Amino acid sequence: MPHQRPERPRLWEQHCCLPLLPSADITDLARYPLGSYLSVNVGYSLHSLRDSLEMVDQFRRDALADGRFRIVDTIDDAWPDAAQEDSDRSDSDATIALAFDLEDSGPLEGDLDNVQVFYDLGVRSLLPTYNYANAAGCGCLDTEDTGLTAYGRDLVRTLNQVGMFADGSHCSPRTGLDIAEISSAPMIYSHSNFAALWEHPRNITDEQACACAATGGVIGINGVGIFLGRNRPAERAERVAAMADHIAYGVELVGIDHIGVSSDFSFDGDQFNEEVAENPQAFSEDFTRWGPLQWTPPEDLLGESDVPGLHEVLADRGFTAADRAAIFGGNFARLARKVWR
Repeated sequence: MPHQRPERPRLWEQHCCLPLLPSADITDLARYPLGSYLSVNVGYSLHSLRDSLEMVDQFRRDALADGRFRIVDTIDDAWPDAAQEDSDRSDSDATIALAFDLEDSGPLEGDLDNVQVFYDLGVRSLLPTYNYANAAGCGCLDTEDTGLTAYGRDLVRTLNQVGMFADGSHCSPRTGLDIAEISSAPMIYSHSNFAALWEHPRNITDEQACACAATGGVIGINGVGIFLGRNRPAERAERVAAMADHIAYGVELVGIDHIGVSSDFSFDGDQFNEEVAENPQAFSEDFTRWGPLQWTPPEDLLGESDVPGLHEVLADRGFTAADRAAIFGGNFARLARKVWR
């Protein structure tokens, strides 16, 4: 009897990357299934306020001109409730919802009023630090970890007030724990794996994960080879299996309500690998010692390729349809209904 593929869940992709250049092609995002929600990066530590505003403006214009995307304003734009009108659901199933994120507080240029500016343009998550210390706090590659600064604490409070996710990915352990302590709303680790399974400074400790879950938050498991310990180009299937390992570990540690998927897929992979080589101050040997970074593409999440999809691997491991619906989208959507304004 032929193997019957499990029903494919809807996808909430909490972080992916296009090239942060005028040449970026928004149509690349159509590799994700229609009906998905995508959060696309518009800046990190190397970018100014002007750089990030220009990128989000370009992405918005290009997405609206393409016609296959809808820009997110409310949670219902991102993830229509099952009880909505059939016509509304059919419209959302025929397009891809698009919002944006910032991977560092640098583009705010020290002005917390810019959090609202970015929110109004569709940015729905922000992490205080990208790998190394800045005005907000420490990064995961810092040798000294003093956590959030006073400005960083004010930033977290501002994110809460505006209704934007406070994100601990790329932050230091102490900074992540401080976010959990300061935040009055659930926090997230948008794209972070578990150090207990693969010891890498970008992966989070069990203490960080439990503190995040205690806020009501969600941890998105990523598909980056160096964070999974499976970075050889030929290890596509192994990367998917490793993602499933991290999901299973997280479910055991903090419960299924606190685990999601956020692949961190980079459509700018070649450019990013060049950037790592050209900007060593933003990275470290932990990013370069494994060779060029490899990613898990959209097609390998939901089984649209020649390797078993992540949802199939999870089904084979005993995760029910309801479990997979929560992991692939329901958990992040539930959180957005609590946090977004």
